Amino acid sequence: MQRPLRFVVEADGGSRGNPGPAGYGSVVLDPATGETLAERAEYIGVATNNVAEYKGLIAGLRAARELAPDAQVLVRMDSKLVVEQMSGRWKIKHPDMKPLAAEAATVLPRSQVTYQWIPREQNKHADRLANEAMDAGKHGRQWEPSASTAVFDRGAARALATPPAAGPPGDAAAGAAAVRAALATASGTTASAAAAPAEAGTLFAAEVTGAPERAPEPAPTAAPGPTAAPAPTAAPASGWGPDMGTPATFVLLRHGETSLTPQKRFSGSGGTDPELSPAGRRQAAAVAEALAARGTVQAVVSSPLRRCRETAQAVADRLGLAVVVEDGLRETDFGAWEGLTFGEVRERFPDDLQAWLDSPKAAPTGGGESFSAVTRRVSATRDRLLAAYAGRTVLVVTHVTPVKTLVRLALGAPPESLFRMELSAASLSAVAYYADGNASVRLLNDTSHLR
Repeated sequence: MQRPLRFVVEADGGSRGNPGPAGYGSVVLDPATGETLAERAEYIGVATNNVAEYKGLIAGLRAARELAPDAQVLVRMDSKLVVEQMSGRWKIKHPDMKPLAAEAATVLPRSQVTYQWIPREQNKHADRLANEAMDAGKHGRQWEPSASTAVFDRGAARALATPPAAGPPGDAAAGAAAVRAALATASGTTASAAAAPAEAGTLFAAEVTGAPERAPEPAPTAAPGPTAAPAPTAAPASGWGPDMGTPATFVLLRHGETSLTPQKRFSGSGGTDPELSPAGRRQAAAVAEALAARGTVQAVVSSPLRRCRETAQAVADRLGLAVVVEDGLRETDFGAWEGLTFGEVRERFPDDLQAWLDSPKAAPTGGGESFSAVTRRVSATRDRLLAAYAGRTVLVVTHVTPVKTLVRLALGAPPESLFRMELSAASLSAVAYYADGNASVRLLNDTSHLR
């Protein structure tokens, strides 16, 4: 008996405003050769990123059905939300998503479709189609296949047909091998999604300068296959130098106010874990609206402390994302200083306070945490997040010390610089991390959304 055909469907969608002018793109590929079998793109008017992504998925599945209704299909998307919801691992709560997910599920039998998350860099073909559709809509037209240049971005798809280089589990070669293995076996099992959540978006730095649109892709370049990439040319720490590809961007959000914040009391991880005050909740709502308008955040990670989780949840609810809790993002444990003002600490523990100000190795009275210890913890957390969210824009909701530490490390500044930064409640900062290990501070203590 002849085995059914196998296709790869790559789909994407975007919104310039979230919600705003939106479009989708999808492509059907031959997994053996990387050949483009069908392209679909459409401007859909005003919609959100997630709606556009779902419509791109539906269009891609329909295109595959038109080619061969009994084909086995591997759907590859850089939307963690769509992949997880369609795989049945996440509940669909948003009312706009439920009918779209139901429609996608009826295009082909479930046994014929598997889903896999991929980084945005591997989804350039569909991403270009979505941007072309939005560009056409901006000029009052619909996308025309004859004017498309998206085929030049198919290099990531061609990687499916390239023999993998030997490498440790979890690297790009192993990922490509897993895709080929999924395509070579009978469907009916769910492809394992990568750990890094992802939504379509652009660099945060482009948005904070006032550009409300999803940035178009750069001019087409030859995309590498899954073999080991050559070692990048070293770039100066300033961020100048060769293009290192899309960085991982941490949008650093300090939590909103608690009752202790206006009084400038030490409030770390060893105290009472206060909730947001009414002012703090208003701040969280304001930052949620600002980030939704920019449309760039693709995942939300939070400190386990209540004030951060509440702030993060307000943003995540507005963006339709889940909150991932990361213990390493907690605030410093200030020991016996918890709940005291700086003046009260100076009065009660003058020698300990002076030692703390003089050396990052000194800990607060009563078994608190030194800045050196916090730096080690935050550095390890940063590295874990960079591995999980490579090339993505992630909202990191945390506290004063972790934010200042990440900025200090990115700048290569000395420990005493922690005392020379102002960081307001519900303020935004941003750091981009490149493939060569360099970092670029894009923003510090932005509170424009609160005014």
